Amino acid sequence: MAKFVVSYVVLSLFCIFQQSNAASASYNVIKFGAKPDGKTDSTQPFLKAWSAACSSASPSTISVPKGRYLLKATVFRGPCKNKITVQIDGTLVAPADYRALGNSGYWILFIKVNRVSVFGGTLDAKGAGFWACRKSGQNCPVGARSITFNWANDILISGLTSINSQSMHLVINSCNNVLVRNVRVIAPDQSPNTDGIHVQTSTGVTITGSTLQTGDDCISIGPSTRNMLMSSIKCGPGHGISIGSLGKEFNEGGVENITLTNSIFSGSDNGVRIKSWARPSNGFVRNVVFQNLIMKNVKNPVIIDQNYCPNNQGCPGQVINYSISIS
Repeated sequence: MAKFVVSYVVLSLFCIFQQSNAASASYNVIKFGAKPDGKTDSTQPFLKAWSAACSSASPSTISVPKGRYLLKATVFRGPCKNKITVQIDGTLVAPADYRALGNSGYWILFIKVNRVSVFGGTLDAKGAGFWACRKSGQNCPVGARSITFNWANDILISGLTSINSQSMHLVINSCNNVLVRNVRVIAPDQSPNTDGIHVQTSTGVTITGSTLQTGDDCISIGPSTRNMLMSSIKCGPGHGISIGSLGKEFNEGGVENITLTNSIFSGSDNGVRIKSWARPSNGFVRNVVFQNLIMKNVKNPVIIDQNYCPNNQGCPGQVINYSISIS
């Protein structure tokens, strides 16, 4: 067991989400023209189903039956009139040609939505071609995150599996009240920048019961993140669970009230890590608890790195100025 405390105050906010049984409107993507063959572009049928659900005055469910559905870069945009449940019983697949997702940085994006729940399903981003492009040094796209929530509130993601993302698997950015539970992320240990879950500029995020096997951080926590609870996480392979990198900008929101408990690291490069650039910054890390952690074959169980500079390129050479309080 390992216990590591950054400051001594722990604030945990639990958000309890329940799947509603009162939904009075249901939208099956097949009825909008989606084909479960993994070959026919189903992007527009999915967007039409979303538009119908989003404009519904009553709670609604978008259902994705068993099968494989080809999706290109897709934006599910709000705000919507009522809560929406997305029930995925099949697999969403990205185009085989990684360049088809372009330079937008996303594959599936939910933006400015509230009260959205995503249950089940698999995302297959087919990232191997993109990783090979990066390894070869060619001129590659920026890489697409598999599923992103931007400026969203009261979100539930449950039972989702994400495999072989080009870049980060699940991104939570500028959100409030998010519960991620029983999620599984899978990517080879040498796949670049395939963070399992990345959280930044968000408040009230809970991640529980999830298995994260990646080529980068299992969970990464960026600036302006507060009141975050992680529990019952299985991490490895990967780079561990990281706060940071931080301090790259002078004006940067702090990270506080972060708890990780009852989790297992197995075969990961690192366990828990806090990393910041050696640059002047008004950012900070405080009120962090790492508790009841089991580490098996972990190279670096605990790291605080205030001279973070990946690949020793563009290192600032400045005096350490990032506030990390430890007790």
